[in-house]
Amino acid sequence: MAKTILVTGGGRGIGRGICLNLAAKGYSVVINYAGNRETAVETQLLCQAAATDASQIFAIVQADISIAHQRDSLVEQALSATGSLDALVNNAGVGPKQRTDFLDMAEESYDRLMLVNLKGPLMLTQQIARRWRDTDTLAGKTIVFVSSVSADMVSINRGEYCISKAGVGMAASLFATRLAGEGTLVFEVRPGIIKTDMTSAVSEKYDTLIAGGLVPQMRWGTPDDIGRTVTALCDGALPFSSGAVITVDGGLHIPRL
Repeated sequence: MAKTILVTGGGRGIGRGICLNLAAKGYSVVINYAGNRETAVETQLLCQAAATDASQIFAIVQADISIAHQRDSLVEQALSATGSLDALVNNAGVGPKQRTDFLDMAEESYDRLMLVNLKGPLMLTQQIARRWRDTDTLAGKTIVFVSSVSADMVSINRGEYCISKAGVGMAASLFATRLAGEGTLVFEVRPGIIKTDMTSAVSEKYDTLIAGGLVPQMRWGTPDDIGRTVTALCDGALPFSSGAVITVDGGLHIPRL
């Protein structure tokens, strides 16, 4: 039977890119979404078209990972979808509804991003890791945190996003350290400027910056770029690199004069 991977925020954008690549490599996928069922169903159909084996299952599960009882429901449904869960991809995340100067950042916006981007994946990972420990095994499992180059690159008009992603990076390091001896691989993937709904409002700005050399590879990143990376990690391509930070940004992070 195909191995099963839970992808949070799998309905669109980077999450969809991850789901499609996993489907094409023979995995079953639990596609989590928070509110937009239509896009989740679209991802499900695309995964079915990309599948390589009749045994693959693509289940969609609604849950807001920032809410405890919905996380509980997500874990139960993910485990029951195929009877097992082999990997977790913490992809779900949000940006600020309005970009503002850091001095004017609203407490409400900060709280929202911390709940969805940091607390949600942290507590979900803890819950699933405990379940593996108590009822299955931690050996051979994989956990991927999708963060952002904003974990260490400053954007003063969306400081709450940067802080949340920096926290995700530390969460990944903590889980990697705790679980390394148990045989679980944990990675952090840091996307750069990726063409998604989240960046659509600033696409003209980044078109200009990319054309001017901001990204050495001179193009936007795509959800497929991230999907290929995450799939390689789930395939076991880096068996002795738990805790590694994989930057997928076309060279954006390279310090340059």
